[in-house]
Amino acid sequence: MAIYSVKARCIEGKMKEFYQKLTDETIQNQKPDGQEIINSMKRAKITKSNVIQWSEMCFCSPPLKHERETVYNQFFTDIKTKVIDEYVEYEGELFMDFLAKKNKE
Repeated sequence: MAIYSVKARCIEGKMKEFYQKLTDETIQNQKPDGQEIINSMKRAKITKSNVIQWSEMCFCSPPLKHERETVYNQFFTDIKTKVIDEYVEYEGELFMDFLAKKNKE
């Protein structure tokens, strides 16, 4: 088990679909990592234009293997991970707030 700092670029045209899956329990009900994905997206911040950063616990090797295969590769590109000691609170707009606004457009 490790905690990772994750940085990725969101795929703009897929954000409404991502928000729907984050809020309708589709991702939450995914085993074994759905709840951690939800918690991670609630921690995620937009740190630069189109760049999202979050911290996430993962038991996979390579890092976030299952999460990428089932969720992240559909909605993010350029995913980079780095091992860290504990969850980090990044500066920026909450990603979930951004998604909620995008969903209303």
